[in-house]
Amino acid sequence: MLQTELCGITLDNPVMAASGTFGYGREFAELYDINCLGSFSFKGTTLEPRFGNPTPRIAECEAGLINSIGLQNPGVEKVIEEELPHLATIFDKKVMANIGGFSVEEYAQVAQRLDLCDQIGWIEVNISCPNVRHGGIAFGTDPDAAASVIRAVKDAVRKPVIAKLSPNVTDITKMAIACENAGADGISLVNTLLGMRIDLKTKKPVIANKMGGFSGPAIFPAALRMVYQVYDAVKIPVVGIGGIATAEQVIEMMLAGACAVQIGAANLVDPYVCRNVIRDLPEVMKKYGIAELKDIIGGAHNG
Repeated sequence: MLQTELCGITLDNPVMAASGTFGYGREFAELYDINCLGSFSFKGTTLEPRFGNPTPRIAECEAGLINSIGLQNPGVEKVIEEELPHLATIFDKKVMANIGGFSVEEYAQVAQRLDLCDQIGWIEVNISCPNVRHGGIAFGTDPDAAASVIRAVKDAVRKPVIAKLSPNVTDITKMAIACENAGADGISLVNTLLGMRIDLKTKKPVIANKMGGFSGPAIFPAALRMVYQVYDAVKIPVVGIGGIATAEQVIEMMLAGACAVQIGAANLVDPYVCRNVIRDLPEVMKKYGIAELKDIIGGAHNG
């Protein structure tokens, strides 16, 4: 009833936790059995350890939050040596590896290392990292640059590659098509919007980096729209992300075209949100006459 499929791998349900909001699973496993999840995307991992951006790097908003963490992570070798062995003791399903990089070569190297790990089901490529070798632009805002990353990662791995797209572009479909043409097996969207807050007392930006990624309930309609557009534009599976916190919103995302969803910022408000959404899905499906979730994927496009 709740089963769905993502790039050839069957999920017990479509609910995944989004990268950066679920760590490597340790903290949430202390609260509930995380095996109830369809899967989760672990914290964005880079080739070398990263301390991240200067503080303050979190700003609250009325309908979400802004973060500028800066890909803080222990580096791919420590993830393989320490995090994945521990994860194997608390999670018995395939996990999604979210990767970042500051050059095409770095992306490929990180992907190649994680591709060798049996626990990894998919490689999710965060193409919102700045391309420091080419003028500081972000890979995620230039179709050719995004395609070059996806092509390099595909050449380096055997596992399915999911391109995670930034919403901070004029036409999200061009980015999706470029990634599909480069060999991506799936698309996940959206990453955070760009936002900021200003402290009225200091009259300066709250976040040290001035701007950061805006996420939370406020971005759901924008994310839903982009999932709808990308589903029409590509033939590969789509994972919906952005402001999801209820079973009803999961169904909306699937009707727009998502075969699975990721819940992000809501985990930081209620650590039980993923578990509760999965628990609520059968009742909400019954309310709306849905027998099988996989049958509603893209349903809003019919007629």
